[in-house]
Amino acid sequence: MTEQTDRELISERIDASYARIAEIAGERVVPEPFGTFFRKTAGFLLLVKKDADNRALYEDILPENYAHSYGNPDYAAEALGADYGPYFSAVYAELRAIIPAVFEGDDEDRAILYELFVELYSAFEVAQNSGDELPSAKSVKYIFSSWLRDYTPFFVRKTLREQLDPEFSYFTDMVMNADFSSAEYLYKCGEYITEETLRTAAYVNSLPEEEIARMAETFSEGFRRGFVNAKKDLSAKRTVRLIYVLGFERLMRKMIENFREMGLRPLIMRDQAHLLVKPSARRTGVTGALPNMQFDYDHREDLALIMDEQYASARKRVQKETFEEFRDEAGWYAGPAYLEVFGEAPFEPKACRAALHLTDEQNQISLSLRSDLMRIQQRYIPSEKRSFSIMALPVADIGEHFEDIFKDTIAVNTLDNDEYARIQQNLIDALDEGTRVHVKGAAGNRTDLMVALHPLKDPDRETIFENCVADVNIPVGEVFTSPVLKGTNGTLHVSHVFLNGYEFRDLEILFEDGMIARADCGNFENEAENQAFIRENILFRHPTLTLGEFAIGTNTTAYVMSERYGIGALMPILIAEKTGPHFAVGDTCYSYEEDYRVYNPDGKEIVARENEHSALRKTEPEKAYYGCHTDITLPYEELGSITVLRADGSGIPLLKDGRFVLPGTEELNKPLMK
Repeated sequence: MTEQTDRELISERIDASYARIAEIAGERVVPEPFGTFFRKTAGFLLLVKKDADNRALYEDILPENYAHSYGNPDYAAEALGADYGPYFSAVYAELRAIIPAVFEGDDEDRAILYELFVELYSAFEVAQNSGDELPSAKSVKYIFSSWLRDYTPFFVRKTLREQLDPEFSYFTDMVMNADFSSAEYLYKCGEYITEETLRTAAYVNSLPEEEIARMAETFSEGFRRGFVNAKKDLSAKRTVRLIYVLGFERLMRKMIENFREMGLRPLIMRDQAHLLVKPSARRTGVTGALPNMQFDYDHREDLALIMDEQYASARKRVQKETFEEFRDEAGWYAGPAYLEVFGEAPFEPKACRAALHLTDEQNQISLSLRSDLMRIQQRYIPSEKRSFSIMALPVADIGEHFEDIFKDTIAVNTLDNDEYARIQQNLIDALDEGTRVHVKGAAGNRTDLMVALHPLKDPDRETIFENCVADVNIPVGEVFTSPVLKGTNGTLHVSHVFLNGYEFRDLEILFEDGMIARADCGNFENEAENQAFIRENILFRHPTLTLGEFAIGTNTTAYVMSERYGIGALMPILIAEKTGPHFAVGDTCYSYEEDYRVYNPDGKEIVARENEHSALRKTEPEKAYYGCHTDITLPYEELGSITVLRADGSGIPLLKDGRFVLPGTEELNKPLMK
């Protein structure tokens, strides 16, 4: 069958389904309450056109309308019945993927979604016309779950190809051809556009060319230095993936130009909307504004519809087959350049009783599947042969001081690398003398944690901590290590922190031999809801996690900026982790690269690259990694002291009462005194 014939057949499928959907929008064959669902949803599918009003595409799930949206599982359960509601809501959430399908001209995707809706409607229509009982809730689940299983190969292959093949150039073409004198180009993507999106874009587009070039140079040069510093071969690579939020196209255009000079073609894809390939973390592709995070939160476990060993096996099989098909493209991939944004309104999720949830058994299958998929990817895109860079900038949502904060953030992102490397080396020299580090809180903070350090066999050639300057991880400002688990004990407490996009209040974690023994927070009055919140958004459904990283942030300039504007709660972890000591739960910073030698600027090898858990990669690789890494920062104002303890029991004070006291680090206190 020729490509032209394929296109003709897909076009015929679209025409037939679309015509039927237009009829459904006006039919009253299916009895209530299901008839209303089908008519309203048909109306939405007909609405999605490239010239549609942008707000109208997202109106139904916006916070002010969500209480009466079928996208809300609780409302769907109330309107359609407790048995039916969650399944219809999951179907509705999936059908919203029609927006990117239409705007990108993905006809096959469009045909598949239309046919799902028509198939579900037909089941109710046939039953009604024949006088049979209407399909049961189990039948609705079966129709949707069968559709998901049938199209797993299609969606997985399509997504992986978009991630690896630069010929998929929808967003690259948009960025390179956009007319920045008008906001019209933003509406051509089908993403949600707000007044804040427009304001962000207008400001970025107004900046002097030299300022855009300076930001792009910091970002792209950091990516290049990541290869140089790690002694990796960039010349063997041909592609780089760009991840950003709409409004920064002018910066992205300059980034593309810089990368092309390095011999790298851009890979820019949309954040995936389909359930089968939707990322668990926020933003792994291009997005606009987030219309309603509660909607995303309520549908985060919709894969409970099909999560079983059969699905996991099929998912792994197609992952391997697709990577094998695009083996060359995978080998050419250099890694991601991720522009993170901050300033959006904080989100604190509400419990949704009718949302679908994984059972304990499904959870174990899901965790195992995620681990297996990571290992498959590692086989074709090994960590030791790629790198990354990440930088953060504010968006206009941050408020009236947006432009001043933007300018200050640029200053933070372009601090003197050499100066920080010199100051941080003093910290590392002191830390290398110790066997443990004692961290204590102050001002009501209950932190009292002892962190065990790796031993040094050859202090003249080895070091425990990495001297982190602004290469891959921008801005400059931290020293970090992978702690020894045995002997790492105590409590970490933070009064207020944002993790993985969610606000945590009064978070307290108890570590026993480097493992989370207990965790609590004060988000909900109901303790069971607090535990569920932690389980899903810190533990990521693992029974426990290791303390994978201990670090001391040194970027006091960034800390002062956040205090000056009162934006501490809005700071991204990328910057927040540089503004105090922080502790990452989950994998170490060297996951999958433990056997790859890493050196500091002074030439010493960083030997603390694994812990007792990641060492399982040699004997039980399926148990070695968690697939998550969450940084939790203890801010300077809640910090009492950090002290290095030598083997003989003597101590070296590094910080006291939120100030650096180690000789050679006093320069870091200057921003704090202004």
